Amino acid sequence: MGIKIIAKNKRAHFDYALEDKLEVGMVLVGTEVKSLREGKVSIAESHITIDSKGEVWAFNIKIPQYEFGNINNHQEDRKRKLLLNEKEIVKIAHKMKAQKMTLVPTMIYFKGSIVKLEIALGRGKKLHDKRADDQKKTVQRNLQKGIYE
Repeated sequence: MGIKIIAKNKRAHFDYALEDKLEVGMVLVGTEVKSLREGKVSIAESHITIDSKGEVWAFNIKIPQYEFGNINNHQEDRKRKLLLNEKEIVKIAHKMKAQKMTLVPTMIYFKGSIVKLEIALGRGKKLHDKRADDQKKTVQRNLQKGIYE
């Protein structure tokens, strides 16, 4: 059962300090899966919420319409339900409220023939945190090049 990565959210690692990662399923229609097989998806501006009924929803995941679809093609940026069990939802909701964290989609991929979404609990970074991370990356890059020897 191989993993084929469709898209990563590089912006999530820059804007959030990510902690717990989870693998969840998504409720999709056929034309969405066909479009994903072509590698067409954008999760950069997407976000995840838990509603009052205890259901988890992903918003703004942009899956373009399938090019060979008919009039029953899917909407491009509809909200999609995420598949988690009740214990996981309660645990995530508690962490989100208690520690002021948010749910961020980090990667969408095929696991075998099933589409999975990796989500992470993250805390927003401040500007000075981003600068510190950037300085660490620069130092690591220079050490690999041998500039500081």
